[in-house]
Amino acid sequence: MKVLVPVKRVIDYNVKVRVKADGSGVDLANVKMSMNPFDEIAMEEAIRLKEKGIVTEVVAVSIGVKQAQETLRTALAMGADRAILIVAADDVHTDIEPLAVAKLLKGVIDAEEPGMVLCGKQAIDNDMNATGQMLGALTGWAQATFASKVAVDGENATVTREVDGGLQTIKVKLPAIISVDLRLNEPRYASLPNIMKAKKKPLDEKTPADYGVDVSPRLSVVKTSEPAARAAGVKVGSVDELMAKLKDEAGVI
Repeated sequence: MKVLVPVKRVIDYNVKVRVKADGSGVDLANVKMSMNPFDEIAMEEAIRLKEKGIVTEVVAVSIGVKQAQETLRTALAMGADRAILIVAADDVHTDIEPLAVAKLLKGVIDAEEPGMVLCGKQAIDNDMNATGQMLGALTGWAQATFASKVAVDGENATVTREVDGGLQTIKVKLPAIISVDLRLNEPRYASLPNIMKAKKKPLDEKTPADYGVDVSPRLSVVKTSEPAARAAGVKVGSVDELMAKLKDEAGVI
């Protein structure tokens, strides 16, 4: 079985994001970029399934700017067999919207015919949490979101999902779209020999036109701003004073 793993190039999670002075977006100048952490977890799970002999080939795919080659090389160094880069933007500040990404991934699925798509539940740059669900709708495949455990048995996958009320276990028929959550696994570090081998693994470049998809944005960013600064705490001397502040100042009771 072949597994497709979409990976996105985002600002590294350790970097403090800075907003441009004019509020037009996030400043990406000289900022460290890396693979979206949830996508990294999806890649790790795909590689583990391959190591168990369940999966025969892991294909990484990224959609965005040419610089996403670095992200795909990381995926190849982790253990992916080959990669596909769809160059859909020239400007690093251009973010391809989830519907366009889902349509492009549908095109890749039609060409590659994988038995499963493992993807991160969301990207940490825009937190949309929509691509996996949209891809499920476009393909008509079963989908399991927020996976914290995945077990594949023949033509079925048993997925434990993290939901508001706790954990939910479902069984889906393959092929399926599975979006992974934080607690599924801990991704491995790529070793130096594997990093060197990754340079020789195939990486194909495509364009949206190859799949007949228009990636023109449907949304426009009106303004970007920093979150409001957190107000300082206040010490109270008694329960009565606390209740008074909650009632009169905070207005929560």
